[in-house]
Amino acid sequence: MSHAANQSTPAANTPLGRWLVLIVALVGWLGAGVDMAVTQLVGRAAMIDLLDRAGELDAQQFAQFNKQFGSDRKANPASSSGELSPERKQLDAWRTLVGQWFARFMCAFLFGAAAGGLLFGWVGDRFGRARGMAASIVCYSAMAGAAYHAQTPVQLLGAWFLACLGVGGMWPNGVALLSEAWGGMSRSMVSGVMGVAANIGLFLMNTLATRPGFGVTPESWRWTMLIAAAPLVLGVFAWLFVPESPKWLALRRGNAERPAQPPVAMGEVFRPPLLGITVVAIALATIPMMGGWGSASWMQPWASEVGEAASPPDTALQARVGQIRALPGMLGSLLGGWIAVALGRRLTFFLVSLCAFGIAEYIYGYLVPTDALFLPFVGALGFFSGIYYGWLPLCLPELFPTRSRSTGAGVGFNFGRIITALTLVAADPLLRYFQGDYARIGSVTSTIFALGMVVIWFAPDTSRRELTD
Repeated sequence: MSHAANQSTPAANTPLGRWLVLIVALVGWLGAGVDMAVTQLVGRAAMIDLLDRAGELDAQQFAQFNKQFGSDRKANPASSSGELSPERKQLDAWRTLVGQWFARFMCAFLFGAAAGGLLFGWVGDRFGRARGMAASIVCYSAMAGAAYHAQTPVQLLGAWFLACLGVGGMWPNGVALLSEAWGGMSRSMVSGVMGVAANIGLFLMNTLATRPGFGVTPESWRWTMLIAAAPLVLGVFAWLFVPESPKWLALRRGNAERPAQPPVAMGEVFRPPLLGITVVAIALATIPMMGGWGSASWMQPWASEVGEAASPPDTALQARVGQIRALPGMLGSLLGGWIAVALGRRLTFFLVSLCAFGIAEYIYGYLVPTDALFLPFVGALGFFSGIYYGWLPLCLPELFPTRSRSTGAGVGFNFGRIITALTLVAADPLLRYFQGDYARIGSVTSTIFALGMVVIWFAPDTSRRELTD
């Protein structure tokens, strides 16, 4: 069915069409937020289970040793010489192995989302934003269902990579469609709400994981994949009923004054005159992405490890960390667009980077997950990280013309994921060097926020720029 030909579908520039675009885009991005939560919640538990199935560790002994030795890396030497006991050496080796596979699982998300942003961003520019968004939702839902059946770590990584193709495609198409259906001053509101949607998904999924019977453990993690598969129905609905962007339709049809333009080529954003703009977009998206996934995401496996070793064990601690991080993130995302309008694009980015850097370093350097101050500071970091994700939907589309807006925004946002994934690959020697110590790794990787304080001043100020053709 063609969106242009479907007379029962309202146009995207009518009130009904605009609200339909808004609701489906937000629910679709909320579903992507659920996948983000699953990545952080499930990675450690699923890898312990699947590595146990593969004979690479003993899950029962791993839990026993972790309880025995706790999270203090220097405790319990076997003798006065300081030699660690064989059990302690085995635990450190298993912790390192689990940490490596957790990093690979996050890489599957990031590389998949980056590739999906390129692929489905191009689909959105060539075949329509609404079609690209619908296909993205179907992709991430169906492949999450496939991940439910994984029996080895490699199978889980493969299925999750394919699921995250859809997560990556949802953002550029949803943002481009919303930006073009909602013009003028409403864009700051829409960009903020778009940022909130993913945090709502993160919050709801983490909240569910704190409920009795819904814990995420090596014995019980697959149910999360069924939740992630639920938006499949939304994807089908979006394909049939969401109206197409009026700007995209006008560009493709042309008129007497402006002939129809050919579909954008994916490589166009990597050639002049758009190359410089694309590099700026990538830089702006990379800082919050690396800060969130390359640094702050270590908090949840760290909390999982400490919670398991606590007396009594607190298996829901990692879910509460994700919950507390997501809840203030909703407010930050909602306000991000308005703050950028009030303070200016560049000053907002600088101040957010400054605050995020200071908070992250304090958490990793001076706290542990069982401290009373840990969750409040995680919430503060979530708030400032959330501002980034209200800022990006407003500012990235401003950099590109209509013809390449979906592709350009997708490349900018998702190349940040590629660079972040490469840093996680590089985290492998850090995991070995620090013997799987998540806190020390997080402290090193959090310095990326300081780089954001510098990078932003090389970006153009689009504060007074409307979307251009």
